[in-house]
Amino acid sequence: MKLGLPDGIRACLFDLDGVITKTAVVHAAAWKEMFDAFLRERGGPDFRPFDPVTDYDEYVDGRPRADGVRTFLASRGISLPEGSPDDAPEENTVGGLGHRKNILVLEKIRTQGVDAYPGSLKYLEAVRAKGLRTAVVSSSTNCRDILKVVGAQSLFEVRIDGVVAAERKIPGKPRPDTFLEAARELGVAPAEAAVFEDALAGMDAGKAGHFGYVVGVDRVGQADALRAHGADRVVEDLAELEENS
Repeated sequence: MKLGLPDGIRACLFDLDGVITKTAVVHAAAWKEMFDAFLRERGGPDFRPFDPVTDYDEYVDGRPRADGVRTFLASRGISLPEGSPDDAPEENTVGGLGHRKNILVLEKIRTQGVDAYPGSLKYLEAVRAKGLRTAVVSSSTNCRDILKVVGAQSLFEVRIDGVVAAERKIPGKPRPDTFLEAARELGVAPAEAAVFEDALAGMDAGKAGHFGYVVGVDRVGQADALRAHGADRVVEDLAELEENS
């Protein structure tokens, strides 16, 4: 094995939030703020709040924004009109709530900043030095801007994010289609690509796409769940892969 990956792996497909950048916690906080305000308005002071760990991991993390809204609300028996992504943030539609959440996350990134995981950047540089192809595969529509902020744009040959997926009408995670599109653009078969994910939906996508290797990145103590959803190996930081290769 080289870089902790099986022989035959020619490309690495990386999720962004929680794998490359420390933005998963920012997203979780924005989802909680948005959903709690909505649920409080709908159910009064006795509403059951959004849990930024269990609800986020199960229903939201890794999914396209609108899918996250729908999936979480369905878990509470709530159905809203679809609307559109351009709906005003005060509108109680799937699009409106998604827009509201995006405004919150952008404000948190603007005021709190965003950092990359040093171990991930180091591992990416090692992957590139070994001649492996690289892509970032993210549900985020802010992926390009975040990569620019942390200076990681040049580490990826291909970017399949929320913007690209919408333009090409590619279904998001937990479907494998965005990862498959990245592999196609890199010119490799799924069996020749490794997927790096921290989200359970991303694990499901890696397993469904029959990729050559699926690495679960455990930032929040969910190693068992990552394995149950298809991880071939679980690490707390990508630097472990380089150290143990």
